[in-house]
Amino acid sequence: MNTHPAIASQNVAVITGAASGIGLAAAKKFASAGMRICMADINASELEKAKSEVVALTSSGEADVLTVPVDVSDFPSVEKLKNQVIDSFGQVNVLMNNAGTALRARTWQDHGRWQTLLNVNLWGAINGVQAFTEDMIAQGKPACIINTGSKQGITCPPGNTAYNVSKAGIKALTEGLQHDLRNTEDCQVSAHLLVPGFTYTGMVSAHMPKKPDAAWLPEQLVDYMVDRLGDGDFYIICPDNDVTEEIDSKRILWGAGDIANKRPALSRWHPDYQQAFADFMKE
Repeated sequence: MNTHPAIASQNVAVITGAASGIGLAAAKKFASAGMRICMADINASELEKAKSEVVALTSSGEADVLTVPVDVSDFPSVEKLKNQVIDSFGQVNVLMNNAGTALRARTWQDHGRWQTLLNVNLWGAINGVQAFTEDMIAQGKPACIINTGSKQGITCPPGNTAYNVSKAGIKALTEGLQHDLRNTEDCQVSAHLLVPGFTYTGMVSAHMPKKPDAAWLPEQLVDYMVDRLGDGDFYIICPDNDVTEEIDSKRILWGAGDIANKRPALSRWHPDYQQAFADFMKE
């Protein structure tokens, strides 16, 4: 199995949203690879509870794990996070901008929720990129930046436009970041867009106490992510126990076809196109 060169013993991973779910699973995976870990999360008490799970997997115990309570929507706090990591570990090889919230906000209502969603989901990733990237390039070592997006930021299903906008922004941000990185002389930093499938995280368990059969565990998703990073993939679009890679690809192609074929917006959910979409998926 190939491994991204940034994922190596004694290298340093910084993960936001690390107190639970995908972030905690990533922290444990990187710790198992011998990396030193900085876990960042807005929930300080949950962060400290999660720390012991990661410490148990490291080679040097607590010396290998730094926990930093941080509000990713506040740029000075993210800059402070970067400085604490550099002061403690001297470098950053993996940055995982993973912190997020899944509030529901209606298209022309819930202005405060719109602000929160964009500040955490989108600005949290922007702030991470702005605070860390230049230093990671200057290190002159293999490194990667992983931004957690969503299929809702690609196919944009109706129901929570604010969330879709926040994750579509992450997609555009990460695509532009990778373009700029690969056109920067002597740059050894790569960017990657992580797009989870149905994953049983805290956001889901709050509404579904029992894991649905269709959902992956966070650990399954992180294993898949690491494999895809090793393959050098930019788009890491994860399947689950219900949706295959082929289904995802067709759904994405149909959505792009709305523009290319001059169909109504979100035609996949338009009653006049239900049969055409069903036929397309069967092809």
